[in-house]
Amino acid sequence: MAAEHGRTPAHGSVDPHSPVPKHAQVRGLILDAISDLEPDAPVPSERVLGVQYGVARMTVRQALDLLVTEGRLYRVPGRGTFVAPGKVRLPVRLTSFTSDMNARGVRAGARVLEQRTTTAGRVIGKLLEIPSDANIHVIERVRLADDIPMAIERTHVPAAIAPDLLACDLENQSLYETLEQEFGVVLDAGEESIEAVSSGAAEAELLGVPRGSPMLLLERVTTSGGKPIEYVVSRYRGDRYQLRASLDVPADGGAPTRRRMI
Repeated sequence: MAAEHGRTPAHGSVDPHSPVPKHAQVRGLILDAISDLEPDAPVPSERVLGVQYGVARMTVRQALDLLVTEGRLYRVPGRGTFVAPGKVRLPVRLTSFTSDMNARGVRAGARVLEQRTTTAGRVIGKLLEIPSDANIHVIERVRLADDIPMAIERTHVPAAIAPDLLACDLENQSLYETLEQEFGVVLDAGEESIEAVSSGAAEAELLGVPRGSPMLLLERVTTSGGKPIEYVVSRYRGDRYQLRASLDVPADGGAPTRRRMI
């Protein structure tokens, strides 16, 4: 796909007799056309695309709106529509955000929003298997990939495990590496839940997305030698992440016992 003065590659045409709505057909044609383009490449205007595909501008607008909602394209007011960067696969394994980004050749970073020491309370105390009046460190950060906001993390760590954790540089250092190098704590297992949610006003502002945008909510308890070390709640941008997992059939042929459908 080229800029407005050019044309999109020939990747099919709209079938007026198809039961598939025209805007859905145009969405598919545009998606096929941009598959060969680099991120941030410009997309032709609604007028140009309408002429090319032989449909009304409103039809093109509906197709583009779908692709923007899906995170395939993004708009810049006054400039136009552009190809969005590809989504990051959310790893289904125990790894830190920093390690995952580094493995992809992306510079990981963080902006600390809040860090404090407080009492655990009943709920978090139960998750971390400590008394409700035990001290914990609470760290809330916006996680960055090449300076782009990707997620909001709120981490809870028992203060007894890492007394001076808040004195460490948690904007430029991995929390997991800090726990290992500074406090001798190696995280080796965890249990995580994932669900789809929408962003509130505060989250949307921090991540630079419209209010109500789709997000992935992750809750994880990470352990070391069977002992809970970290409880973290993360909210990832739905337009920049996808979840992919390998599936197999249980040896006994039964259904997985940990799946929950609502």
